[in-house]
Amino acid sequence: MKFVQPHPLKTIASLIDCEYVGDPDFEVLGMNEIHVVSAGDIVFVDHPKYYDKALASKATVVLINKKVECPEGKALLISDDPFRDFNKLTAHFTPFQASHKAISDTAKIGTGTTIQPNCFIGNNVVIGKHCTIHSNVSIYDGTIIGDNVIIHANTVLGASAFYYKKRPEGYDQLQSCGRVVIENDVHIGTSCTIDRGVTGDTTIGVGSKLDNLIQVGHDTLIGKNCLIASQTGIAGCCIVEDDVTIWGQVGTTSGITIGAKAVVLGQTGVTKSIEGGKTYFGTPIEEARAKLKELALLRKLPEIIQELKEKKN
Repeated sequence: MKFVQPHPLKTIASLIDCEYVGDPDFEVLGMNEIHVVSAGDIVFVDHPKYYDKALASKATVVLINKKVECPEGKALLISDDPFRDFNKLTAHFTPFQASHKAISDTAKIGTGTTIQPNCFIGNNVVIGKHCTIHSNVSIYDGTIIGDNVIIHANTVLGASAFYYKKRPEGYDQLQSCGRVVIENDVHIGTSCTIDRGVTGDTTIGVGSKLDNLIQVGHDTLIGKNCLIASQTGIAGCCIVEDDVTIWGQVGTTSGITIGAKAVVLGQTGVTKSIEGGKTYFGTPIEEARAKLKELALLRKLPEIIQELKEKKN
């Protein structure tokens, strides 16, 4: 997320009542998670395991819970709870805006687009030309939809990321201020849920087609001309490259990449990144030919054991 205008470091520090290291007038341009940060951004880190990664990242302001040496050209915000203070900044710069109409006055809807009854279109949503939005679709604030998009009934675009920190008293949610971006010629089936990015975008690329009952997690990027079948769950921060086919009931772990033109067969668990141009199956995931050969050998195992017993006797 980029701010509407730059803010000096001292102003950011005052918003969260914390100490800072660096020039008071150091320009802060935005705030982002570590995988999408750029120069001028704030990134937060609250575990020693990730200190070095955060300090060496493209972010130029690090919200951290320990006094450390500040890298040259960067600034620090010293907080006893960076997770909490990152949420405070999110709430300050992107406060929740209640809607009082089914279609917000700030929504922009292109010519030739049809909105069926009982849809909700939130604040600052942009919908392109010649789209069809079927009944009971909910499109949360800030969502961007291209041209010639079809979204079927009961789908939700832009719900919060499933991102929590365990506290002694329960779970604390990291607030989401990112967007969902649906590019041109995408079709989305019934009862799908596509979560907004925490600070960046969750994107569905040009020409991709999603079946019914699909979950796409926060900050995931789905490429062009992908086919994704029913009951697939794609976790947060994944990259699905162009022309990928994912069959039904596939699940992924977070942060993986599925290479271009890969085919993932039904009920596969994508537990790691996989190369493009190959077909995969099983849990743990393997190339389909190897996995199916393994299953065929397993079916012969009782026969092999019996033969060994007979030879022994």
